[in-house]
Amino acid sequence: MGFPKNFLWGGATAANQYEGGYLSGGKEPSTLDAITGGSHTEPRRITFKTKDGQLESVTREHRLPEGAVGYIDPDLYYPSHVATDFYHHYKEDIALFAEMGFKCFRLSINWSRICPKGTDEVNEEGLAFYDAVFDELKKHNIEPVVTINHFDIPMYLADNLDGWSNRKVIDYFLFFCETIFKRYKNKVKYWMTFNEINFLRSWTQIGIHDNSKQAKFQAAHHLFVASGKAVQLGHEINPEFQIGMMVAYIPSYPMSSRPEDVLEALQFNRDQEFYIDVQVKGYYPAHKLKEFERENIVIEKVPGDDEIIANGTVDYIGFSYYMSTVSSANPENVKFVGGNQMPAVKNPYLAESEWGWAVDPLGLRISLSKLYDRYHIPLFVVENGFGAVDVVEADGSINDDYRIDYFKKHVAAMKDAIDLDGVDLIGYTPWGCIDLVSAGTGEMKKRYGFIYVDLDDNGHGSLARSRKKSFSWYQEVIASNGEKI
Repeated sequence: MGFPKNFLWGGATAANQYEGGYLSGGKEPSTLDAITGGSHTEPRRITFKTKDGQLESVTREHRLPEGAVGYIDPDLYYPSHVATDFYHHYKEDIALFAEMGFKCFRLSINWSRICPKGTDEVNEEGLAFYDAVFDELKKHNIEPVVTINHFDIPMYLADNLDGWSNRKVIDYFLFFCETIFKRYKNKVKYWMTFNEINFLRSWTQIGIHDNSKQAKFQAAHHLFVASGKAVQLGHEINPEFQIGMMVAYIPSYPMSSRPEDVLEALQFNRDQEFYIDVQVKGYYPAHKLKEFERENIVIEKVPGDDEIIANGTVDYIGFSYYMSTVSSANPENVKFVGGNQMPAVKNPYLAESEWGWAVDPLGLRISLSKLYDRYHIPLFVVENGFGAVDVVEADGSINDDYRIDYFKKHVAAMKDAIDLDGVDLIGYTPWGCIDLVSAGTGEMKKRYGFIYVDLDDNGHGSLARSRKKSFSWYQEVIASNGEKI
């Protein structure tokens, strides 16, 4: 009973929110290097030049005009450029992770640090940086869990090839994968292809200028083919590789027992599970093909695409779980609140974070059970966490009991899923185990970590690291393998 002896306790980060070193060591810009900070009231913005040379910006959800290229305005602050500077603090940070007892650490490799333009040019200094990181992790007996692509694409590919709308990007991505698979084949065992693949959209994340459903689903098809090829390539290079996919999982409950609300919830959940279906089952589900037919969406394929997807299914499902939502057939009668990359419907039975995210620990058990019943392969909770404003007391302490309470309930839910539901759960990496830049708002005040980083929303601060109260709590959880929460 309880968590398996080899359970992978750890924490999760992403290069564009944590690594920094914007142009250090031969790296060139990615799309997310051209997105500003924001706040509750001010959305993050993409800065760009039109094909006529005009400087403009749009919010990150909107399309860029045809021919527009990313532009870094020297008078603006871009959080990704320094983030919380893992690039210069990796030894210190990994030592803190080891002190907590981490068995694994989830990070992403910055594509434009390895292949600066995203093409077939390789930057040795970038490869050497991750060699040093993996060696440092090994020194502390921490297993790296690597996301190959986490919400960014080299800006050159977005500006010159229109990103993932172009099939050529599949080949460039496979070159990147082959480079890192071969380089780190004896240092990394666990990989994931694309972070939260169900949320990949727009110029910032996949480099496309057209936000139509036709363009997005065509790009998604290219992502599926790229993932299938990467899985097969990785297994050829090292048969011991465990290569997973990653999805943002937000279960939706019907607002009522009205059949219409039940159907709305079914359709909401199916839209998320579509991405898992393709990468785990190896084919497009019938309901999605019918949707394409109704909406005149035509996916252009080349011979062999379906076989690549079928033969490139993943070894495990990685997923983020922060919250649940509710579905109603009458959306005009519900209240919309904040959510992970999307607006969510307020559930009257649940409390919410300061950012409006529903706190639903039982929803994690429900999600684990549903996913395991549906797919029958190992699961890995690779993101889960509580964003909040932390206060540094006069004595330097940070008493984040609210975060401890959140994690206690979610760890207990995972234990129930293992003990009572028979779920094969291999690991847990809470999001932002060290403070980093919020993806949604670009803020620093929305903090997730067990480790505090002295930096504010405008990039001011010493970057000094300090332990929060939750640090010691998580340390004991790991030491007891989840028995002492």
